[in-house]
Amino acid sequence: MAEDSPFTVDADWLQKRLREPGLTIVDASWYLPAQKRDARAEYDAAHIPGARFLDQDAISDPDSPLPHTLPSPQHFAQYVGAMGISADDTIVVYDGPGFFSAPRAWWMFRVMGVFQVYVLDGGFDRWKAEGRPVTAEPTKIAPCVFHADFDAARVASLADMRRIVETGESQIADARSPGRFAGTEPEPRAGIRSGHMPGAHNVPFSALAEDGELLSKDRLRKVIEDAGIDLSKPVVTSCGSGVTAAAITLALETLGHADNRLYDGSWTEWGGLGDTPVVTGKDRQ
Repeated sequence: MAEDSPFTVDADWLQKRLREPGLTIVDASWYLPAQKRDARAEYDAAHIPGARFLDQDAISDPDSPLPHTLPSPQHFAQYVGAMGISADDTIVVYDGPGFFSAPRAWWMFRVMGVFQVYVLDGGFDRWKAEGRPVTAEPTKIAPCVFHADFDAARVASLADMRRIVETGESQIADARSPGRFAGTEPEPRAGIRSGHMPGAHNVPFSALAEDGELLSKDRLRKVIEDAGIDLSKPVVTSCGSGVTAAAITLALETLGHADNRLYDGSWTEWGGLGDTPVVTGKDRQ
């Protein structure tokens, strides 16, 4: 395992274990339109040997109007079981840049009852740059039964967030960029207001990693505490659509902070409604 986090592994660790029984590698890459990258096409062209592709859009709740909503345990189990993934596997997830969409997959697996799940530090971009093994060969998959053990307490709903904003019973950590948080940059999705929830703290996910690798515990603690988060109190993580919020969750868990939830609807839900309070400016209000 990587030295400073119980939830990440480095490339040397993974390369030594390629094709080891019980180890499952998952390419969980997903990109915003502005990134101009096609995750599935990149996977088909080259991936870590044995990796399966997890489509972050396909594994979301088909009945939700919001993007990337956590699916039901049954839908999740059916999807990943068809990928040949068992809840007993040791799972390593990665994305291209290393710390963008992979933490979301890590969080989903954990919420569904898998605890031997890790994020690959540095991602696939670094893996390729270091000349490590890649292949375009399709991964042979034997479907299996995935037994989901869903922990609903790790997910915050819109009703939860309305109460939290009103009472301040939990801190809100928003992973979006400072410009989106302050309302000085437009939201990438049409019809979504700019700004943030009253009382929220801005913890940009990009500040939690360097070169695609999670920061050391000391540096993580400083980033999070400098953002105004008290690590002795509850935290709800949020972002644009629930993807990069999981990067904060991963950082919190690395620091031993277990009293956290992820707001799955995130800003797409909150900012898309007409009756939810929104504030602007870079400071908490």
